[in-house]
Amino acid sequence: MKKIALLVIDGQNDFCTVKGSLFVAGATDDMNRVSDFILKNKKAIDYIALTQDNHQVIDISHPSFWQDKNGNFPNPYTIITTKDVNEGIWSPRFAPLEAIKYIEQLEAQGEFPHCIWPEHCIIGSEGAAFISVLMDAVKEWARQGRFYQVVAKGTNPLTEHFGAFRANIPIQNRPETQLNQKLIQTLESYDSIFFGGEAKSHCVANTLKQALDFPDLAKKFIILEDCMSNVPGFEHLADKIYDDAVKVGVTFEKSTNINL
Repeated sequence: MKKIALLVIDGQNDFCTVKGSLFVAGATDDMNRVSDFILKNKKAIDYIALTQDNHQVIDISHPSFWQDKNGNFPNPYTIITTKDVNEGIWSPRFAPLEAIKYIEQLEAQGEFPHCIWPEHCIIGSEGAAFISVLMDAVKEWARQGRFYQVVAKGTNPLTEHFGAFRANIPIQNRPETQLNQKLIQTLESYDSIFFGGEAKSHCVANTLKQALDFPDLAKKFIILEDCMSNVPGFEHLADKIYDDAVKVGVTFEKSTNINL
């Protein structure tokens, strides 16, 4: 019998509820479908991992980390480049050497440009908690005698952590930012890994991109294409990642069509 895993990316209030600080249009319906998928297939699913985005208030991706020459913070969704920093348009208020190096490394490695987000998923806040419809389904699944895993990411304030497996730029001697080999090994022990969450354009896409570095893992992914949505304005940011996934044979399915 096949062993089945489910990996859900950032099904949290700040992304998935209308009042969330970084609401992703469509995410509420996505989480309803994920929850329906869990309940419909609860006897067949052997393992569930939920990633949880977590941030300090002062975070390299939050407005109050940066300022212009007049002391103003950037607006959410501002893109900050090395050129902007060199020209004095934006300056880090904290850890300047590390912050500037981070942006330089992002650009050198071809990661997504550095975007400023609204304060979101603050550690311990209601916004960081999982949306109730998802947790209700997970708890119902767990009552069969199973255990789910929460995978924290984003806790280090000096690097973004979109993907489930590592930070965008891992920091030396900070294991919470480095490759999560245990999670990779756990997922590799399953035959099929169903996969969805928020946002399609960012954390889902980067998780997939990181998985593609591990062919034995990536070939097991089945993308629940009706269980993820893009951050508005970034609809095509991750197109290449999804195109690359198709080329290596990653499967895309609608959750409503799957009966395990």
